[in-house]
Amino acid sequence: MKLGVFTVLFSDRSFDDMLSYVSSKGVEAIELGTGGYPGDAHCQIDELLNNESNIKKFKQKITDHGLIISALSCHANPLHPQKKIAKPADDLLEKTIRLASALEVPVVNTFSGCPGDHENALYPNWPVTAWPHDFQEILKWQWEEKLIPYWKEKNDLAIAHNVKIGLELHGGFSVHTPATMLRLREACGPAIGANLDPSHMWWQGIDPIEAIKILGRENAIHHFHAKDTIIDQQNMNRNGLTDMTDYSEMRDRAWYFRTVGFGHDQKTWADIISTLRLYGYDYVVSIEHEDGLMSINEGFTKAVENLKPLIVKESVGQMWWT
Repeated sequence: MKLGVFTVLFSDRSFDDMLSYVSSKGVEAIELGTGGYPGDAHCQIDELLNNESNIKKFKQKITDHGLIISALSCHANPLHPQKKIAKPADDLLEKTIRLASALEVPVVNTFSGCPGDHENALYPNWPVTAWPHDFQEILKWQWEEKLIPYWKEKNDLAIAHNVKIGLELHGGFSVHTPATMLRLREACGPAIGANLDPSHMWWQGIDPIEAIKILGRENAIHHFHAKDTIIDQQNMNRNGLTDMTDYSEMRDRAWYFRTVGFGHDQKTWADIISTLRLYGYDYVVSIEHEDGLMSINEGFTKAVENLKPLIVKESVGQMWWT
């Protein structure tokens, strides 16, 4: 396993400065945004794609700092009902897949997207209750007419470029649980898998360790984010899981993101890392920082300090004691 970081939190730093800083902290891998919600501060697609000279220089800088690229990330909504939003997201995803292939990066991370409720809708519709039956009809239409056809095509494109797609299981998007992840994978193909972030499991009431087991049995974990969540039970009792309170109003929210180790203890995170290894994940654990109580540098540093002792570096090999 390698410890990594999603470099979007250092978007105010130059590429060279970011590389020097994260490598000085002992990080071994970087996840780079190519556009969409993460932005493209450290990886401008149009400057790299189809430019072998620029790609070579780009890769060399990363290698010189003892780093690898774990994934390229272009989180957006390519299934947004407004074409002016969906089309750029779709173009970005296709370009990112092609660039990942050129850079020999094995994973592209994104969201599944969320369609509207009919062809002329203006906004996404995220059905999360089984009754009234209108919501079931919307869900059926979304999956059969939008999600499955779209992601079948992207699965084939990814396979053709020797790349895997890691969908982040995130509220507000059609794929947000292990069940929806496996449903899409079964319908569309094995290039589709999870960029599993435990923080989004906790606030949905899902045990991340059990999510790892469910997805790991199907070899469906392509990438992993390290981010924590705290549940404020008093506010949870008032607002519920689907709390719409603004992220900035932390005192009033049912849940909010924390730096690794500040929502759940070291034992919980040790169990998460161990379960990843148990189910065959031996890739990068990529730190994502969205903690409203800590600066970027402090939050990132504490996440590194908390995760470093837990990362499993060596496989057992032969079980000599049996």
